[in-house]
Amino acid sequence: MESIRLKTTVKCNGCLATVTPFLNGLAGLTNWSIDLNDQQRILTAEISGISAEDVIAVIRKAGFNAEKII
Repeated sequence: MESIRLKTTVKCNGCLATVTPFLNGLAGLTNWSIDLNDQQRILTAEISGISAEDVIAVIRKAGFNAEKII
């Protein structure tokens, strides 16, 4: 299990509702949350057997952008 943090363009609860089914459908992604109060809209998650790039690809598929925080 690895913890990741991604900066996203998810801006509001409506955006969160859009991206939620995509993230929930990604096998290997657990315990995720997006802090809408943070200016960078940080997604924090646990991953297992997948990479941060896999999570970024799913977020892009939902219509949003994400990038790994170094």
